[in-house]
Amino acid sequence: MPAELFDHAKLARVAGSYLQPMLEAAAARGVTARALEQAAGLPGGTLEPLPEALPAAAYVKLLDIAARLAGDPHFGLHVGERVKLGTYTVYGLVLLSCRDFGQAFEQTMRYEQLAHDLGRSTLQVHGALADYTWHSNYPAHHRHLADSVFAGIRVFGNWLAGTTLPPAELSLMHDGGDAAGHAEYMRVFGALPRFNAMSNVAQFEASLLSWPVPNADVSLYPVLQQHAEQLLKQRAGPATAAAGIVAQVHEAIVHRLSQGQVRVASVAEDLGLAPRTLQRKLADAGASFQQVLDDARFALARDYLRQPGLSLVDIAFLLGYQEQSAFTHAFREWSGMNPGAWRAAGR
Repeated sequence: MPAELFDHAKLARVAGSYLQPMLEAAAARGVTARALEQAAGLPGGTLEPLPEALPAAAYVKLLDIAARLAGDPHFGLHVGERVKLGTYTVYGLVLLSCRDFGQAFEQTMRYEQLAHDLGRSTLQVHGALADYTWHSNYPAHHRHLADSVFAGIRVFGNWLAGTTLPPAELSLMHDGGDAAGHAEYMRVFGALPRFNAMSNVAQFEASLLSWPVPNADVSLYPVLQQHAEQLLKQRAGPATAAAGIVAQVHEAIVHRLSQGQVRVASVAEDLGLAPRTLQRKLADAGASFQQVLDDARFALARDYLRQPGLSLVDIAFLLGYQEQSAFTHAFREWSGMNPGAWRAAGR
């Protein structure tokens, strides 16, 4: 069972400093923090003054709400452009003390969870090329989330390098919106991304990893790293418990799917809990029953689609859907493409 399915349960929050660029981008377009609170159904004072942290699911919801209220189809890009050193909390200072970009990527994968639980990064080097992949903990149709992350990386990377970095070959899982607005992607990234991709990936020359970080104070690295490690340990206790309940529910759902439809009551019974208790424990972990069910179905669907002997009707049945159309609609929400297209792209 892929561990990344449960990353959203590790406290599932966004640091207050990471929230700041979104609030600034919204305010620049006439949308106040209070207007965002009201539209999202949040108590007054949730966003202003800045909270220490905000549930990650609430942050993702706010991105979409702010884009709608601002009438900005590229709101995610404009949020990312407002990223600063302080946006990433202690993790940003760690990056500033790295000797080169290779070390900065290593520290990103280790410490990005100190800034948010929106997703996780991986880096693979193959020959002369390197692939930076961002694995979102939220459905692929959240275009503003992916745009904000990669725009932020682009802006912060340029700032860290002290120059404009060569454009990466960027692939994004969402559809890119109206083609008439693609010029904004060109402006921010220096090249047009490939949309409707199977994953969110920035590919670049691996030689970039050896580029030094100008003005880096490498003498501060050991102190900052020690502080960052202490913060990770503080999060480990509640994160482990949160991941535990989500993993248990995930396993119970997979077992139940093999027997037919899945209900909250039946899964709660399997775990020896009352349905309300189960839902409360999931909420404490920053998840919901529907979210875990979608994660389980999406993981199983990808496995099934790799098996050529299974038709889409068979897969829909195995996932507990009464109609293939319901499965097709759900898969499009999760991945940004139809299951048939995903299967063909995988081949």
